[in-house]
Amino acid sequence: MKMKLGLRITAHLVLGLGALTMIFPFVWTLSTSLKSLQDVFVFPPTLIGDALHWENYFRISDRFPFGTLFLNSLKITVIVVIFQLFTSSMAGYVFARLRFRFRDTLFALYLATMMVPGQVTIIPNFIAMKLFNLVDTHWSLILPGLVSAFGTFLLRQFFMTIPAALEDAAKIDGCTPFGTYWRIFVPLSKPAMATLGVFVFMGTWNEFLGPLVFINTLSKMTLPLGLASMEGMYSTDWPVLMAGTILSVLPLIIIFLLAQDFFIKGVTLSGLKGE
Repeated sequence: MKMKLGLRITAHLVLGLGALTMIFPFVWTLSTSLKSLQDVFVFPPTLIGDALHWENYFRISDRFPFGTLFLNSLKITVIVVIFQLFTSSMAGYVFARLRFRFRDTLFALYLATMMVPGQVTIIPNFIAMKLFNLVDTHWSLILPGLVSAFGTFLLRQFFMTIPAALEDAAKIDGCTPFGTYWRIFVPLSKPAMATLGVFVFMGTWNEFLGPLVFINTLSKMTLPLGLASMEGMYSTDWPVLMAGTILSVLPLIIIFLLAQDFFIKGVTLSGLKGE
């Protein structure tokens, strides 16, 4: 009993230390956003300055068009999330429930694309967007994100946990394969869909390399790229920059809090069942 108690205490200490390590940068960012520029460089550093400068949050729009960039990121992210949920769920259903020749081989080849780093494909994507006159448009950021091998894998794993009796009952009632997918599998896959939605939202919202390569006009930039442009060569208004960073993180926190129950359930159910 003493050994088990010691192991439990050690595990909690390690987990607590890890949690503090991960949350400290966010706390320090929030603290910096409420300081004056002079307080940022005080040594030794302090968590709270002489006063709380809430006006830093209102000065963001003086430095760059925060509202426009926020809406740009929101538009791109919402479109990518909706389309990727649709395409990944359809592909996941096909690979999980339909039988056809070379199915497993095609699925393995599709999964192999996950091993190719995104940096490798950025040049071919740029050439393709250049040919179609889509450089410096939001379509150059939306189109490459409409499909996902990871999303297909995640939803396929979940679909394989659904009893075959439900699919057989749908067939008896005259459902086509698409009808079975839409009426049976999609309603039952809310946890997995929510999990994928959170992942895609976070990845698309935080994307920096793509907008940096494809977008040149300030009014078409996304929020991460706009925040990066605030950092000057010789001087940077760090409190305002940190205030913008906090505001850019809020949608991610809200999305996760709203979907956390589905998220936990989706991760649990999607990753355990194999063939």
